[in-house]
Amino acid sequence: MCGIWALFGSDECLSVQCLSAMKIAHRGPDAFRFENVNGFTNCCFGFHRLAVVDQLYGMQPIRVKKFPYLWLCYNGEIYNFKQLQKQFGFEYQTLVDGEVILHLYNRGGIEQTASMLDGVFAFILLDTANRKVFLARDTYGVRPLFKVLTDDGFLGVCSEAKGLINLKHSTSLCSKVEPFLPGHYEVLDLKPSGKVASVELVKFHSCKDEPLHVACDTVEALPPGFDLETVKSNIRILFENAVRKRLMAHRRIGCLLSGGLDSSLVAAVLLKLMKEINISYPLQTFAIGMENSPDLLAAKKVAAHIGSEHHEVILNTEEGIQAIEEVIFSLETYDITTIRASIGMYLVSKYIQKKTDSVVIFSGEGSDELTQGYIYFHKAPSPEEAAEESERLLKELYLFDVLRADRTTAAHGLELRVPFLDHRFTSYYLSLPAELRIPKNGIEKYLLRLSFEDSNLLPKEILWRPKEAFSDGIASVKKSWFSILQDYIDQQVDDLLLEKAAEKYPFNPPKTKESYYYRQIFEKHYPGRSSWLPHYWMPRWVKATDPSARTLKHYKSATQE
Repeated sequence: MCGIWALFGSDECLSVQCLSAMKIAHRGPDAFRFENVNGFTNCCFGFHRLAVVDQLYGMQPIRVKKFPYLWLCYNGEIYNFKQLQKQFGFEYQTLVDGEVILHLYNRGGIEQTASMLDGVFAFILLDTANRKVFLARDTYGVRPLFKVLTDDGFLGVCSEAKGLINLKHSTSLCSKVEPFLPGHYEVLDLKPSGKVASVELVKFHSCKDEPLHVACDTVEALPPGFDLETVKSNIRILFENAVRKRLMAHRRIGCLLSGGLDSSLVAAVLLKLMKEINISYPLQTFAIGMENSPDLLAAKKVAAHIGSEHHEVILNTEEGIQAIEEVIFSLETYDITTIRASIGMYLVSKYIQKKTDSVVIFSGEGSDELTQGYIYFHKAPSPEEAAEESERLLKELYLFDVLRADRTTAAHGLELRVPFLDHRFTSYYLSLPAELRIPKNGIEKYLLRLSFEDSNLLPKEILWRPKEAFSDGIASVKKSWFSILQDYIDQQVDDLLLEKAAEKYPFNPPKTKESYYYRQIFEKHYPGRSSWLPHYWMPRWVKATDPSARTLKHYKSATQE
């Protein structure tokens, strides 16, 4: 995890523009570099480094003697860089995994480069010999990327939008800062003036398609067919492989552990594999919640079962409420459920940074979208519509859960690893018949649970624990976190303000005092940028007025039994 920033064709003094690059300094607390491009005085790169791999030669932009005309700034981890080296005979000059991007590009161009990378990434590649700039982002947008391109060809690119919104250009502030779409690359021509012109934006990978890099994966072809035992075995093999490849790190590994199915599976497999490769330190696991909250109790049970060094962070109401503004500033969104869930994750990340030496943090994001874990999937009209909804959620992860997970950890200089969003694992799971993937016997994620039932990785009561919304699981059963928030906000927002909300905020108008409160804070930091959130996250097939699972009938009946 790090922060990347680049400008092409700036009219303003670069030393002034460079101040914007410092807005993302939290993403790379270990080092900073600002470098002009030879021959293009108005083009530059900025890089904030979190040293996780190759601590000696990991500074960016990456340039190697073999390709003096290539400049690379990237944020991410390429898990198959050694396999690609073996397959194509690449001669690396550093130990940096991202160097493979230069070799792939030189060998086969940008299409092959983006398609062959097994990992999470956002990158800016400059080819001064051919006067091209390339931008690319991984399939699910696990690593963030924003850009601004003006009509006269000034391009700004950054890991977070906050590094672009105050750029100066032609005496005015830049507009149209927007997220770069996951699973896409863009080709831009670089003019002698340093300005650029967009040539094409190409979707190089869809979540349902088996990725091209499977050809050089460490796990070879899987047994075909959809009989249950074969499917369960393949799910276990691919998930374990997804965790194994993410062990690549020179810094200490830790794991978020809510005590729910997803983070518990990640933690259990992670610890098993760490023992297999003889990692000398114990795995630290981290849970946050109010005293005696469901998450804390379940997480303690999992930690005891797997044998991790467990840390509990007790959340008090006042601390959570005080964090709201800094959380919204970090997130760059006003989505209700994203903010609720981010407060706990932000505070546990803060604890990890201050109290421990864990830097590479595993987490369970992506499972709910992939394996149909949300409560409302019980109401899906058909398996086919449930499958379509699953794909929609995966495509929008970069706006919601992946955004939350990245910003809350990056705000504290941590690097997130999310094995459930492994390209090969997700494409296999989505290739299964729709009927296999739906909730069964009133239990969501039934197939995933069933696949690990005989593994003894987790206690049975955890493996079959019903879904808890993260923002609810951290609170007590009697009063959920979101109702605590709403009680506080009721005192902060006047009824009259809410009545006139649609006039003040015509795009995505707030419908509740809570959403109004969040929107006010968002607009304070990012005025006029409401289009960054196309729509609020809300459950489907139910008449929901609030995104919390706790308001759904199925959730109530399950918790009352």
